[in-house]
Amino acid sequence: MAKKRYKYSFTKKRHTRGGVESSILALVSGLLFLGAAICALALNGQGGMYLGALGILALGLSVFGFILGLKSFSEQNRAFLYSKVGSVANGVLMVIWIALFLVGIS
Repeated sequence: MAKKRYKYSFTKKRHTRGGVESSILALVSGLLFLGAAICALALNGQGGMYLGALGILALGLSVFGFILGLKSFSEQNRAFLYSKVGSVANGVLMVIWIALFLVGIS
């Protein structure tokens, strides 16, 4: 009986454009979160309107990055690592920003 021979092909697939952009937006939103937290700590919680506007901007970036990351899964013959990382990171940051916003309202 003949043995089956398996052929493996290690091709270099390019990453999705939307996935890379989504990951970059997650990084920017995370850095804005870190910057806002440091500023709020330095100002003893009296950041006011500027930190609120920064938070709304970062929330918008993470919502856009999440949508962009999900849309990038429809590309054919691409590597989806950055799509997965960007979508998950933006989803987590989006939940954190919304929770922080709701705590600030109440």
